[in-house]
Amino acid sequence: MIDINKSRLDKLDGFLSPDRNISLFVKRDDLIHEEVSGNKWRKLKYNIELCQSRKNKGVLTFGGAYSNHLVATAAACKEMGLESIGFVRGDELKENSNDTLKRCVEFGMKLIFISREEYRLKNEKAYQEGLSLDYPNFHIVPEGGANYYGMIGCQEIITEIKEDIDHVFVSQGTATTSCGILLALEPHQQLHVVPALKGYESEAEMRALIGKSGIEPAWTEELLSQVEVLNQYHFGGYGKCTEELFAFMRMVYNQVGFKLDPVYTGKAFFGMFKELENRSYDNSNVLFVHTGGIQGIHGVEQRMKTLIY
Repeated sequence: MIDINKSRLDKLDGFLSPDRNISLFVKRDDLIHEEVSGNKWRKLKYNIELCQSRKNKGVLTFGGAYSNHLVATAAACKEMGLESIGFVRGDELKENSNDTLKRCVEFGMKLIFISREEYRLKNEKAYQEGLSLDYPNFHIVPEGGANYYGMIGCQEIITEIKEDIDHVFVSQGTATTSCGILLALEPHQQLHVVPALKGYESEAEMRALIGKSGIEPAWTEELLSQVEVLNQYHFGGYGKCTEELFAFMRMVYNQVGFKLDPVYTGKAFFGMFKELENRSYDNSNVLFVHTGGIQGIHGVEQRMKTLIY
C-alpha cells in the first residue's frame, strides 16, 4: 500500500563533526512504497487523481530501459485499478531485456518500444495529439512525471516537515521535484540541486517548468535566487559511476543504515557531504531529500558487473 505517512524525518546524529553545530536531517521518502518510492509517488499522486476524476482508463508515459518512473507508474496504476502504457526509448529492446522492464510487465504495463529518434518527439504538440487519438481516454504524463501536477505533488515533501530548515539538498533529473520543493520554501531557505546529467541547464529547465504553472516571470526569478546549482557531482554524466562513489555509498549505508542509488541520490548525498565541509554551513539545519530510486541499483549493477551493497 502506498503510504506517505511512512516518509519520516531522520536526524543523523554523529554523522558530522559536532563542533560544526550542523543538524542534518533526511526526509525518508524512499520508505513510502517499495516500488512507488520517493519522488515517484509525489509526481504521480495528482496525475493519478486527475486520471480518476476524469474517469480515464489509465496513464500513458515515457521512460528509458532502466526507468524507475516506468516501474512506479506501472505499480501505482495497478494499485489504483488503472491501466498503464509505457513508451520505452530503444526499439531494440524487448519486455524481457532487463529486470526493470520485466517488473513493468508484471505490474500489467503495456510496453511499446520506439526508436530514439521518435522518442525525442515525445514532448512535441503534434506527437502528443497523435497519441491522444491513438490512445483515447488515457492521461498522458511526461517522462519522469515532469508536469504541473508532478510539481505540485512535490511541494508536500517540504510542507510535511515541521523542523526549521536552512538548507535543502536534492538530486535533480527533470527538475520537477526541485521546482516543487522550491515553491514550498520560505524566503530565508536555500535549495541546493545536484543534477544527475552532465551539462544539464538547471535554471533554464526550472524557469520553464515554473513558468508553465502561470507564475509571473518576476516571481520566478525571485524564487530562482534561492537556488544553488551544484553541477560538479555528476561523476562523468548520467548513469556513470566510479568506485569512489560506490565506496561513499557503502560508507553511508554502514554508518546510517539506508541505501542510496548511484544515479541520483548517491551523487546528491556525496555532493552535499563535500559542500558541508564549507564553514559557511556552521550553526545551520540541513535537509537531504531521499528521493528513492533504489530499484535502479540493479540496472547499474547489471551494466557494471558489480555489487554495490
